Amino acid sequence: MGHHSDDDRPFLPVGFAVLTVSDTRTLADDKSGQTLTERIEKAGHRLAAREIVTDEVEAIRAVVRRWADDPAIDAVLTTGGTGFTGRDVTPEALEPLFDKRMDGFSQVFHRISYDKIGTSTIQSRATAGTVGATFVFGLPGSPGACRDAWDHIIEQQFDYRRRPCNFVEIMPRLDEHLKRGAARSG
Repeated sequence: MGHHSDDDRPFLPVGFAVLTVSDTRTLADDKSGQTLTERIEKAGHRLAAREIVTDEVEAIRAVVRRWADDPAIDAVLTTGGTGFTGRDVTPEALEPLFDKRMDGFSQVFHRISYDKIGTSTIQSRATAGTVGATFVFGLPGSPGACRDAWDHIIEQQFDYRRRPCNFVEIMPRLDEHLKRGAARSG
């Protein structure tokens, strides 16, 4: 594969927030949120916030908007609500907020997931994009799916040493299109 770590670069910690979307979970039994939290901290990043919110579009959006406006939060990981049942509304909540969609995340996630659970991966509507200068990932609610997304995609893309490219190196430029728009209208 054409990727590697550049040991001449320093590791740069990133601020992550974890949002569990569930009508029933509490912090005590939130295995997926705990899985992500442990991995964030083990990798050397900062857990800037962690909350649980019900499967309601406006409740999800309110937290994600607040976190996207927080300069201590560079990336938001949501877990839960990406299936097809009536209460699964996370993609509907997140996608209208995206300034830019990250279609490749869903494609790579499904490729990895297919190797583990076969065609059942199509039951996930995992999604990602940017809200302003904040990365937002909508992950399924299972600990296994959270592990796969973190271990095989997110951890690597938030490691500044990762070559040929990673999200950390482009973070300072994420909101250029917003600043240009504000300058034009101002």
